Amino acid sequence: MPEAAAPAAQQDGNMSSTVKSVVQSVGIFIAIQFVMKQFIQQPAATVVDNADPAKGTAVPAIKTGPIPAWENRPTQWNPKTAYNPIPQSIAPIWEVDTPLDVQIYVSPSMMIPALSQMPKDSLVLDERGFVFGDWKDRREIDTTFPVPKEVQEGSPLWAHFLIAQSGNPLDPTTDRFDPSKAYHFTRPLTQVLPKKKERKRHNLLAGKSEMDPTLEEVAEDKKGPQFANYYHPNFTMSFIPDSGTQAYPSMHPALRQFVNLEQTGARDESGQNGWYYPILYVNTFWQLRNHMTELNSTVTELPLRITLNNMANWKFSIFASIDQGMKLNAQKAANGEKIPGGDGSEFEDFKRILLDSNSYLLGLTFFVSILHMIFELLAFKNDVAHWRKKKDNVGTSLRTIISNVVMQLIIFLYLFDNNENTSWMILFGQGMGIAIEAWKITKTVNVRIRQSPSSLIGYHITFEDKHQLSDVEKKTNEYDAIAFKYMYIVAVPLLLAYAGYSLVYESHKSWYSFIIATLVGSVYAYGFLMMVPSLYINYRLKSVAHMPGKAMMYKFLNTFIDDLFAFTIKMPMLHRLATLRDDVIFFIYLYQSYKYKVDYSRVNEFGQGGDEEDEAEAIKDAEVAKQKLIREVDKKAQRSQKAVEDAIRQATAEVDGVAEETKASGAKIMQGEGRKRK
Repeated sequence: MPEAAAPAAQQDGNMSSTVKSVVQSVGIFIAIQFVMKQFIQQPAATVVDNADPAKGTAVPAIKTGPIPAWENRPTQWNPKTAYNPIPQSIAPIWEVDTPLDVQIYVSPSMMIPALSQMPKDSLVLDERGFVFGDWKDRREIDTTFPVPKEVQEGSPLWAHFLIAQSGNPLDPTTDRFDPSKAYHFTRPLTQVLPKKKERKRHNLLAGKSEMDPTLEEVAEDKKGPQFANYYHPNFTMSFIPDSGTQAYPSMHPALRQFVNLEQTGARDESGQNGWYYPILYVNTFWQLRNHMTELNSTVTELPLRITLNNMANWKFSIFASIDQGMKLNAQKAANGEKIPGGDGSEFEDFKRILLDSNSYLLGLTFFVSILHMIFELLAFKNDVAHWRKKKDNVGTSLRTIISNVVMQLIIFLYLFDNNENTSWMILFGQGMGIAIEAWKITKTVNVRIRQSPSSLIGYHITFEDKHQLSDVEKKTNEYDAIAFKYMYIVAVPLLLAYAGYSLVYESHKSWYSFIIATLVGSVYAYGFLMMVPSLYINYRLKSVAHMPGKAMMYKFLNTFIDDLFAFTIKMPMLHRLATLRDDVIFFIYLYQSYKYKVDYSRVNEFGQGGDEEDEAEAIKDAEVAKQKLIREVDKKAQRSQKAVEDAIRQATAEVDGVAEETKASGAKIMQGEGRKRK
C-alpha cells in the first residue's frame, strides 16, 4: 500500500544510513586507536585480575606496596600513618564463588526506611543463593508493582538494592547488619527525558472538533524543552567478578559510579588503600526510548522484568562507558547544545537493529554496507564521467531527467518538513543529488529564460537544443514522448487515488504537509516507473550503447544491498516486497543488454559514433606519428648541421695553417734574396 510505503521507506533509508554511519565510525575509531598505540606511550596497567584477596594473595598497588586481603587488614590503627579518605587503590572485599542474597525494593524516597515499614508490594526481587562468579547462574524475574502517588506526580522512582552474603541480615537499619558481610545502594528506575515533540495533525476535511486528542503539541517555551519521567520495564543487573584491583581516583567516571567502597573506611598499613564490594552493574544499555512509558496520573501499575547474571569486566567497561556518553549527549542536545555525534537517535536505531535482527544476517549486512558505500561512490563517479563526455542526446530521456529533479526535490521538501527526524547529512546528500540531476539538464539542452507576455511574471523557462538534432535524436524525443504519455495514463490515476485516500482517512499538519506527503508517498511507491521510458527507448532504438553501463551496474548492485537491508529491518511485508521493484527494472535492462549487443560501428557508451571514434583515434595516432617523425628529422638535421659546421671549421683551420706556412716560407725566401743582393 502506498500509505505504508512512505514511512516505511523513510525508515529503510534511515536504518541503512545508520548502519553505514556506524561502519564509518568504527573504522575511524580503530584507525585512531592504532595511531595512538603506535605513537603514544601507554601507562602501566593498574588492574590485576589474578588477585585472590580471600587467600591473602598480595596484589601490586601504586607506590604503596601490596594490598592484603580483607581478613588480613590491620586490627589497630597506627597514629603515625597518614590516612587517605579517598583510597589510592582498592581491592575486592569478597571472594569469588560466594553465594549471595539479593533484594530490591522500589520507593519514591531516595532514603530507605526500615524494611519492616516498607509495603509488601514494594519488594520486586528476592533471590537467594546467587553465586558470585558463576557464569552459568542466570535468573530472570517477572513481576508488577503499583505506582506510588508521588511518582505519578513527577517524583523519580528509586530502587533500593540490598546485597549480602547468604544468611546475613539485609536490612541496613538493624543492629545485626554487618557492613563487612552486606551492603546496599540506590539507583533510579526512571529517567528524566525531554518530551517528544508531536505536531498537531487533523483530518483536513473535518473540523477542529475531530482533531485527534492523543496528539498534543509539546510547545517549547523560552526556557527550553519540557521534561517528564520515563520508565522502562526491563533492566539487567550483572555482578562483575573479575574486576580485580583498581586505581580508584583514576577510574573512568562511568565505571566508578558503580563502585561501592567498604563502608567502615578501613585502610591497609599504608593508610592509602582500601576495599570495595562486588560491582553490581545496573545495565540500561539496551533500553530504547520507544519502549519507555511516560509516567503520569493515568499509570497505576507497571510491569518489571529483571535479569540477574555475571558479566566480564571488559564488557562492563564498554557498555558503561558508551551508555553514559550517549546519555550525556542526549541531555546536552535536549538543552540546545550542538553535539558532534548527534543526540543519540542514530545510535538508538543501531541498537534496535542489533536487538531485532538475526546475528548472522546482521554480520552480513554490516559487511555489505561497506560495499554499498564503495558502489555508491563508483556509481557517482561513472555517472558524472558519462554525462561530462556525452556529445549528443541519443537515448537520453529529457523528461525522465526533469522528473528525477522534481521527485528528488519533493523528497527533499518532505525530509525538511520532518526535520526533527532527519539528519542534516541526509539533507545535504539529497541536495547534492538535485544539483547533479539539474546539471544533467544543462548537458542535454540549453536552459534559457525568455520574455513571455502571457506569463504572470513576464518570463518563462525554455529548453533549446544545443545543436540540430540528428535522425536518431529526433527518434529518441519521439519515443520519449510516447513512453511518458502511457506512463501518465498509469501514474496520474494512481496519484489521484492515493491523494484521495490520504485526504479522507489520514491526518495531516497542514495542506502543505498533505501535498508534500502525498507526492513523496507516490514517489516512494511509483518512482521506479521513471526508468520505464529509458527501457522503452532502448527497445525502439534496439540499442543500450547510449546507457551509462558502469554507473547503472553499480546502482543496481546497491539495489540488491538495499534488498538485504529490507530483510534485516523491521517493516511491513508490502513494502518489503516493494523493494524488489528496482530489481525488475534491472533484469529487463540485463535482457536488453543481452539482446541488443553494443554495435561500436554505430554508437558507443558515451553516445558517440563508432566510426567517428575510429576516425578520431586514427587522426590522433597519425598526429602522434607526425610529431614523432618531425622530432626525428629535426634531430637528424641538427646532427647534419653540426657535422657540416665541424667540417667547415676543420677546413678553415687547415687553410689557415697552410696560409701561415706559405707566408712563413715566403718571408724566409725574401730574407734570403735580400742577403744575396747585399
